[in-house]
Amino acid sequence: MPASFNQPVIDEFRANNGKVGGPFEGSDLLLLTTTGARTGERHTSPLGRLPDGDRILVVASAGGAPRHPAWYHNLLADPHVTVETGAETYEAVAVPLNGAERDRAFARVLEIAPGYGDYQRMTTRTIPVVALHRADPGSGATRARAIGDELRELHDGFRQELAALRASAGAPPDPARRLREHCLSFCEALARHHGGEEYVVFPHLRERFPELEEVLDRLRSEHVVVDRLRGELQAVVDGGGRPEDVRAEIERLAAELEAHFAHEEERLVPLLNSLATAPWPSPSQLP
Repeated sequence: MPASFNQPVIDEFRANNGKVGGPFEGSDLLLLTTTGARTGERHTSPLGRLPDGDRILVVASAGGAPRHPAWYHNLLADPHVTVETGAETYEAVAVPLNGAERDRAFARVLEIAPGYGDYQRMTTRTIPVVALHRADPGSGATRARAIGDELRELHDGFRQELAALRASAGAPPDPARRLREHCLSFCEALARHHGGEEYVVFPHLRERFPELEEVLDRLRSEHVVVDRLRGELQAVVDGGGRPEDVRAEIERLAAELEAHFAHEEERLVPLLNSLATAPWPSPSQLP
């Protein structure tokens, strides 16, 4: 909705502890403030709220418009949001629902507010449902280094090691020894990293954000593929394979690993950056 329409609603909401009249009289509303994906400016939108256990659901219906509303695009770039309910104002983390979880949530939404079904019928896009979770105390700017950015840095380190592994394939002197050393170091570090995610990071995120179940299941399945390719590369190297075979295995692993890193960064970095404490494992937490 345009700012000229929203602003009087926002002003009335804030002046009357969340109560508004006109077309929204009697509606259960909240104000959601997001950070502009392009401008970095703060934008506030009045939205219908639907309590769902410990979280609140909001629906990016845009009145059945063909495009998602701006506030939805904003929270995809930065899930740190501010929620005003009239009774309180608090920081929250916005998590879009996916797949079956989105469909189940939308069905619950329709039980409470069947009008959203009319909006869905007006558009060909799948209307997103977003869960709002209270942010952890001390999250956001108070943390010296964002946790999600740390994950991206870890990935960049593996990208650099992978480049070194490529370079060592056939590089003198003693290319076979150098390649085995690089391969062993890289593969062991990658296995530890994925093990830490499996046993500590993913369970932590699943508990904090149950909506991530399908995302985490996909990332786990990608780990299985990466682990298989890692083992096949190690076998070719240990078996003294031809340089062209070694290079082919490295490229297979590199392609799969880059796709995995890109997917993980897209889905997890913004949410990890919303946490106050890092879920990285200690050595005692690994199998």
